[in-house]
Amino acid sequence: MFDRRVLILAATAALAAPLATPAFAATAPVLGQAAPAFTAVDASGKARSLAEFRGRTVVLEWTNNGCPYVQKHYNSGNMQGLQKEATADGVVWLTVISSAPGFQGYLDGAGAKAWKAKAGAHSTDVLLDPKGVVGRAYDAKTTPHMYVIDKAGKLVYMGGIDDKASADPSSLKGATNYVTAALADVKAGRAVAQAATRPYGCSVKYGSAD
Repeated sequence: MFDRRVLILAATAALAAPLATPAFAATAPVLGQAAPAFTAVDASGKARSLAEFRGRTVVLEWTNNGCPYVQKHYNSGNMQGLQKEATADGVVWLTVISSAPGFQGYLDGAGAKAWKAKAGAHSTDVLLDPKGVVGRAYDAKTTPHMYVIDKAGKLVYMGGIDDKASADPSSLKGATNYVTAALADVKAGRAVAQAATRPYGCSVKYGSAD
């Protein structure tokens, strides 16, 4: 017969023990702190790093061309319009593809170039992250998942693109775009009013951790 005290102690220890962290989990980036450094190859095979854009505002956009939430923003022209407006204002806009080979949204360099041209995207560059290194460093969970980094290299916004968590293009009407608002605050030298929001969309299609 089991001693009830032993069972109680065992249960208490189990509750106190920290939950196991998956091997691929990354420490979440911290608002107001330096954005995680990274280097990634772009669609042309050139290595690009966050450090090379120091002194400029940077937007990171996680994408997956097979995701209906991404398609909502691209098929409507909404994402391209945001990109065009931001880059015309001197913002660096980096679109990141963290889908692993064999998973939805994966594109090699040639595929990424073709997709960008067909979509008429106005991002500064498309970065390929097939091993999910950059995505995990930023704890990117969805497509789209958006981040804004200020000229000092600090993370000032992370979360959803807007407040309408829907794949229906009609939801764009009347939506509050958090990225546009964050960029306006940064440009004006203000603290970002809504610095963190809940991202929505398809899960990032990471492969197994290396």
